[in-house]
Amino acid sequence: MNKGVYVALTSIIAAQGLKIPLYFIKTGKWKPGLFFQTGGMPSSHSAGVSSLTTFIALKRGIPTIDFALSLVYGLIVMYDAQGIRRQTGELTLKVNNLDDLMNKINHDEKLPFEEEQPKKLKEMLGHQPKEVVGGALLGILIGFIGHILSKKDRKWSKNKVTLR
Repeated sequence: MNKGVYVALTSIIAAQGLKIPLYFIKTGKWKPGLFFQTGGMPSSHSAGVSSLTTFIALKRGIPTIDFALSLVYGLIVMYDAQGIRRQTGELTLKVNNLDDLMNKINHDEKLPFEEEQPKKLKEMLGHQPKEVVGGALLGILIGFIGHILSKKDRKWSKNKVTLR
């Protein structure tokens, strides 16, 4: 049983779940489908890697290779979430707007063949820096709680009486 995996997955699920009420507070619109989408506040990528890194730091210690690997991996994931993936999302917005503009320009022209309308590209891919920080803070909190719970679980199993 790998408790680090459970902690990281719990953080990801919690971050995805929090997106729904936070979006509702911001817009007044209820959108449960956000649970299955990328992007938005908080970043589940950041929550997952931050909770795992926190759990490893508290469980194994900061001078370990486990912590070093988790930290570096986590920083790369968070950089990617707010950097490259965000830029891709912004580019997608421009492409979708260009398609709308072309439709307006060609609205009066009839084409001699039937053209299939392309699907809009997904626009919410990456994260703004505040969404990455929000996910990281959520992950640190859940990593800390996971560590405390694993310590209590270990104490309970040491004191457990076994019948033979």
